[in-house]
Amino acid sequence: MVTTRNIDGLVILPGDPDAMTSSIKKVKDAGKWVTVVDRALSQPGIEDLYVAGDNPGLGTTTANYFKEALPDGGNIVILRGAPIPIDAQRVDAFMAGIEGTKINVLDSQFANWNRDDGYKIMQDFLTKYDKIDAVWAQDDDTLVGVLKALKEAGRDKEMWSVGGAGMNQIIKMVEAGDTSVPVDVSYNPNMVATAIDLTALHFVAGAQVDGKFIINSTLITKENASEFDYENTPF
Repeated sequence: MVTTRNIDGLVILPGDPDAMTSSIKKVKDAGKWVTVVDRALSQPGIEDLYVAGDNPGLGTTTANYFKEALPDGGNIVILRGAPIPIDAQRVDAFMAGIEGTKINVLDSQFANWNRDDGYKIMQDFLTKYDKIDAVWAQDDDTLVGVLKALKEAGRDKEMWSVGGAGMNQIIKMVEAGDTSVPVDVSYNPNMVATAIDLTALHFVAGAQVDGKFIINSTLITKENASEFDYENTPF
């Protein structure tokens, strides 16, 4: 895009930030504005603007709910994302949040924020463990796979699950008071639009927008779910 379209700025969500860091650095070295969304690059200081959700906050917010919902403790399983920094930030904050409680983590596996992986891993968990009180799927795509596995095994009434992001399918379940998905935690998909808006402000209005813009991770409950139920959303 730099060579063929002569772009002035790049807004990018790097799927694999480690693999893409060197290419993004070349864009920056060419004198272009770089906005990175969601996933931090392996080398700090390349991007002009970083827009992301509050990953440690997502872990902490989820942990606070688990402590409230399981005051006497319980057995839980965790489906992680991918082995990259934002997953570690979420999980480290969650584990710190439940430290000192009687919540017992039976198992934790990477599901790559993917519903098929979530389905397979949850099937494995259900085979290995007779007593599971709750599931932290971390991501709503993963959660869809988890819920499918629970329903097929006839164990969907035995435990509740929490994902994250704000997928409309999950928001509507929370809004309806579905006990299998009592809450969700936001990692707002609108952050890409926010990154584009801020980048445009830099070029159009000359506004200073360099730095970091972190969007809060909010506990979504039956009471406030309507605020996150976006009309005609593709996600």
